[in-house]
Amino acid sequence: MSAPRFPGGDPAGAAVPAAPGTALPSPADGAPPGASADGRLAATVERLRGEVRAAQAAAEGRALIELAKGVIVERLGCGPAQAARQLAELADRAGLSRLELAADIINQAARDRMAEAADAFVRTAVGDPAAPAPAAQAPAGLSAVRLRTAESAALGAGDTQSVAESLLRHALEPLGAVAVAIWTTGPDTSLSLRGHAGFGLDEAARWHYVPPGVTTAARQALVGRRTVRYASLAAAGVPSIGRARHPDGGRVVVPAGTGGRIHGVLEVCWGRPLGPLPQAVERQLEALAELCAHTLEALPEASPGGFPGPGGFPGPGEFPFPGGDGASALAGLSDGLYDPALVLTPHLDEAGKLVDFRIRHANAHFQDPAGRPRGSVDGALLLEAYPATAGGGDLFERIERVYATGEPFRARRVRLTALVDQVPLASLADISISRHGASVLLIWRVEDESARLASLLQHAQRLGRVGAFEEDVVTGDITWHGQLYELFGRGPAERPVALRELPAHAHPDDADTIRRFLRKVLDRRRVASTAFRMIRHDGVTRHIRVTAEPALGPDGGLQTVRGAYQDISAQHWTEVALTATRDRLAATEEAAEERNRLTLQLQHAIMPPAKPPLDAPGLDVAVRYRPAESESLVGGDWYDAVVLPSKKVLLCVGDVAGHGVEAATGMVVLRNALRGLAVTGAGPGQLLSWLNSVAHHLTAQVTATAVCGIYDPVSRSLRWARAGHLPPVLVRGEEADDLPLLSGLLLGALAEAEYEEAELRLEPGDTVLMYTDGLVERRDTAVHDSVAQLLTVARQPSDSLERRLDQLLARSRSDTDDDTCVVGVRVS
Repeated sequence: MSAPRFPGGDPAGAAVPAAPGTALPSPADGAPPGASADGRLAATVERLRGEVRAAQAAAEGRALIELAKGVIVERLGCGPAQAARQLAELADRAGLSRLELAADIINQAARDRMAEAADAFVRTAVGDPAAPAPAAQAPAGLSAVRLRTAESAALGAGDTQSVAESLLRHALEPLGAVAVAIWTTGPDTSLSLRGHAGFGLDEAARWHYVPPGVTTAARQALVGRRTVRYASLAAAGVPSIGRARHPDGGRVVVPAGTGGRIHGVLEVCWGRPLGPLPQAVERQLEALAELCAHTLEALPEASPGGFPGPGGFPGPGEFPFPGGDGASALAGLSDGLYDPALVLTPHLDEAGKLVDFRIRHANAHFQDPAGRPRGSVDGALLLEAYPATAGGGDLFERIERVYATGEPFRARRVRLTALVDQVPLASLADISISRHGASVLLIWRVEDESARLASLLQHAQRLGRVGAFEEDVVTGDITWHGQLYELFGRGPAERPVALRELPAHAHPDDADTIRRFLRKVLDRRRVASTAFRMIRHDGVTRHIRVTAEPALGPDGGLQTVRGAYQDISAQHWTEVALTATRDRLAATEEAAEERNRLTLQLQHAIMPPAKPPLDAPGLDVAVRYRPAESESLVGGDWYDAVVLPSKKVLLCVGDVAGHGVEAATGMVVLRNALRGLAVTGAGPGQLLSWLNSVAHHLTAQVTATAVCGIYDPVSRSLRWARAGHLPPVLVRGEEADDLPLLSGLLLGALAEAEYEEAELRLEPGDTVLMYTDGLVERRDTAVHDSVAQLLTVARQPSDSLERRLDQLLARSRSDTDDDTCVVGVRVS
């Protein structure tokens, strides 16, 4: 809003007549020499008119100031004198004259539409469908006059509690907010409630202090150093003051900081869920948070929210360091430290933004990583002395965060880089950063190589359960590593065990071993090592390995013995367990190998890889059996081709589920049973039905698939049936096709089952192939595709039946490592 035109001019531009009795000007009154009387008169009139305008402007300016004071009196309920002081302080803070600020306040008050804007904002924030369209809304957010009023109230407040009440009344209630809390932060990131409005006294008393580590809405804004908004605090599952009273209410939590340091947190509470905030409102809430920061920074420390700290004592951060930023007191404190330390104070730019830290003091034990004296860094900027703090691990960001939130930071093995004569020099150090008042204490301990190696050796000895020793054979002094006291079960105050005393601590069976070890080390003066069983005085037996090396003196005599003891009990028992396991595994492997050998012999005795020629007139019969490549996968595949007493020929193949002895014995039962049943002269369907009863009732839950055919040489016909098996393949001329898929369950699945039969009239030259799935089955291919590949191979011409079966086995793409049976008959 543009400032109104200051009154004092004549809007109509009319002339102002001279007052009655006013004398006309003379040349001495300012008319140029020689001017006419009319000219002198006009100059006089113009001078008088300017004086009148100036008088009018002064009078109306005073009226504007008085009117602005009246607005402040009405808004704040204060007296005229306090309103005048508030107007003067606001003008100084805004960089304006009192008249300009008064004109701004009056202009804004005259055009204030906060009621309409607040109503539209609240209805939009809670998702009211009756809210007007954005184009129809009044400007949302705080008007300038309300910001001025809230700021004036804060300046006039005597404590933080009054600031909170004024912010809620003058700035936040028009936005629909129902409560506000002002938190201040302690040096340990604790939170203290300094001011509140809209919350009950009991609720404020419960929340007067939040210890470090408790995750609340205010702490999330503090640690994150950003504004946090919750549409519903209960839905977010974050605890905070007033959550029980307003469970579905929204929250906006804004860090209140100046110059890179967060002095507190402003938390605003709504009674209903909160929608997206207009950008103008977010900026105005940030302005209020900044106002709180200046207030917290300027006000004297007091108990949070009018309540005493924990246990009746002041809360964290209530005792600031004396002397402004506390750098002087902190410098004296740092000189008492044994580690190098720097006292840092914030360095701000012209806009008040934190850009660096000034090294105010380097303590007496200061050790620069690059070897520079303390005077070369004392008083310098941190990024100039240590530019690498802004990169790599970003140590500067850690310091900035500690200064902002007060949360201390500690880390090990941080790389520090100093720039000396434009050459970067780096070292490793343990870092500790903490804030004290308005200063930061940075402590580091440069890692010493020898100390690091000693620590590494100590950890290695602990992990390896090794303890070193040194024994002076002349004086008898013995030095033990701390690990040895635990190994021997002795207290630190007890005398260490000498080498010559070891036989008394060893198991009787190992005493001679220890004596031979001592003779080699002490008498022959040679390095030696041995293992023995040590019996401690508490009755515990440990398996120990000792290694010793003699060291000679200047005269060539034995002076000291250095060595180490190692507890190898775990290794010993592990070796014992491994030996026993290997023995059991070897026995198991031998038993399994013998079992597989017997199973394979049984299978080969019943199912030879090739069968002698079959005496069947007008029919050539050939069979192939290929066992599994792994002897541990001995399967239950079987075949049979035999001439029955009726001169008909029984042809069959089958596959018993599983592997091993059970599958092989099941195969024997089914094969022999089918042979005996075939003597009855029954058809293949009936034979499979009887065989199903055998599998179901007379075996130990054997299941199998099979295809059975009866060939009549007189009629050259083949009657066949299947039990869950792949159908046979007919090769006629240059064509090869699989026979129809007759219905029939696998053997042993049900107590009773019927099997469909089919009859095929063969012609001279026809070939019928029966096979098990080991010929075609692949893990990555469907059975239909595998059978199609088999038919492609079967169509290829062959000069004999034997040759055809060999081709089928050679070009099989099966990858299941299963048994394979193939039976082929050719009509001549």
